[in-house]
Amino acid sequence: MIRSMTGFASARGESGPHSWAWELRSVNSKGLDLRIRVPDWLEGLEAALRASLPKSVARGSVTVSLRVSRAEDTGGLQLNSATLDAALAALSEIEDRAMQRGVTLAPSKASDLLALRGMLEVSAGDDDPAPLVAQMKTEFADLIAAFLQMRSTEGQALHAILSAQLDTVETLTAQAADLAEARTAQVAEALKTNLARVLDNTDGADADRVAQELALIAVKSDVTEEIDRLKAHVAAARDLLAQDGAVGRKLDFLMQEFNREANTLCSKSQNTELTAVGLELKAVIDQMREQVQNVE
Repeated sequence: MIRSMTGFASARGESGPHSWAWELRSVNSKGLDLRIRVPDWLEGLEAALRASLPKSVARGSVTVSLRVSRAEDTGGLQLNSATLDAALAALSEIEDRAMQRGVTLAPSKASDLLALRGMLEVSAGDDDPAPLVAQMKTEFADLIAAFLQMRSTEGQALHAILSAQLDTVETLTAQAADLAEARTAQVAEALKTNLARVLDNTDGADADRVAQELALIAVKSDVTEEIDRLKAHVAAARDLLAQDGAVGRKLDFLMQEFNREANTLCSKSQNTELTAVGLELKAVIDQMREQVQNVE
């Protein structure tokens, strides 16, 4: 079953003081364009994601973003011994000088010292990113699965639309075949009339040469090959829609072939009704081509 190039998935997680949010999205593109935004300190994660994505995604402009935050660890506060020693030394000197001058100071409290800047600091903790990177890699597999599911769901909708459009093309092609068959006698009669008129008004003309030219005109107005190729293109498109994997480029090429045959049909029709059918074909084929741009 075909898949769309449009998709989106998101996820959130947390471990210890870290929490994070994933976003994985894609839009149409001629090839595979990867844009990965993850924190630099998660060593090896970007390379792992860049290697993983092409195994699951063949086409599309794919953007991966990861935001990681760390909560304040209030339980990791510790006393700065150097700052405390400096503060106690300064306090002792102040008290000695005050006594020398007969000044009485209020007793110092521990809370006053703790309020000093730099007295308490947050413990650095274990900042080894390896365990976190390993967990991210595991979670990313689930994120890709959700992302691919959405692309598959979109692909099912595209499959239904394209199948209906192919049905319309098939119907219009059958109508064109009937109209082409019905005009055969008219074309033959017109050629005979034109041939007689030319021969009657051209002295010394080579009748065989004139007949050859008119026969060439008849061949050029024959749309049998165009109709046969349109039928073949419909069958080929149905086969591609039934396949798994990336078939968008092949379908896009096939749309060009559809359009070429419809253009030729219109230019060779020499019949108002057949031209109208050819124009309808061109309109439906153009709609199909727009939808095919979304197929992976």
